[in-house]
Amino acid sequence: MAKVTIDDIEIEVPDGTTILQAARMIGADVAPPAMCYYSKLATTGGYCRTCIVKVEQGSTKDPRPMPKPVPSCRTTVMDGMVVRNNTSPEIQEARAGIVEFLLINHPLDCPVCDQAGECDLQNLGYKHGAEATRYEFDRRTFEQIDIGENIKLHMNRCILCYRCVKTCEQITDGRVHGVLNRGDHAEISTYIEQAIDNDFSGNVIDVCPVGALTDKTFRFKSRVWFTKPMDAHRDCDKCEGKVAVWMKGNEILRVTGRKDEFGEVESFICNTCRFEKKSVSDWTIEGPRKINKKSVISANHYEETKKPTYLYDRVQLLNDGKKLPEVNSKDNG
Repeated sequence: MAKVTIDDIEIEVPDGTTILQAARMIGADVAPPAMCYYSKLATTGGYCRTCIVKVEQGSTKDPRPMPKPVPSCRTTVMDGMVVRNNTSPEIQEARAGIVEFLLINHPLDCPVCDQAGECDLQNLGYKHGAEATRYEFDRRTFEQIDIGENIKLHMNRCILCYRCVKTCEQITDGRVHGVLNRGDHAEISTYIEQAIDNDFSGNVIDVCPVGALTDKTFRFKSRVWFTKPMDAHRDCDKCEGKVAVWMKGNEILRVTGRKDEFGEVESFICNTCRFEKKSVSDWTIEGPRKINKKSVISANHYEETKKPTYLYDRVQLLNDGKKLPEVNSKDNG
């Protein structure tokens, strides 16, 4: 076991734990943001650099600081290590620069993007983004393409985090898409005359941190904060069948995997559950999904119904043809 101090909070973690994992054990408020790392996918991390931290003390044996910020998703802790994330102005400034690079080619089309309201880059841009860009060159532009029957690819929005590639490599029968070309011409695409078509391909939508991969069955139907996310399950022979259904009235607009406080799915779901089961009768609705109060999705989402007012109670009784109770002086309705 190793003791590590992150933002003045000490925690003991197993050997081999990364700084990011240790920070997440403390809590979401301490953990650095991550755009490419995904704990349920092997070999992710190290691409976006948004999770960089400052190591003030390497270890008890070697207390020298590390000379530059390090990616917390790829750096393992050592006993006695002291790390700065939110409490380091240097890291906050560096992270703002990283966000500026991520936004160089990313169009600010949040008003028409289906990912709005649950976009990691939107959150980073709000916290670290500048009011105006310093980039004066032409942005990269691509045509929108269908890379599957129910998946739309907006390459303009892609930040090349590789999550979708790792997902198809590790949880599907075979990967038919990847990063083509190099440098400024790099793009996510399918191989010639191929399309993503397997039982778990829809999970690339859930792992995408931006709006580059979207659900065609949900496109432009509603904003997420106008829907009510509910936990639901069904008997499924392909996956666990535990999902979040996003409802508007009695209609299910979309189905996604259940995500934890770090935006990662608890379990991957199959395409049958995601795209084909859109009737309430297909699911056993468990109840409202717990949403982080800081999230815009929490708007219009109530886990408990407020108790009706005194006047409302009396009107309901009259409507039901019942006799009103006598007014008590203690009533303050």
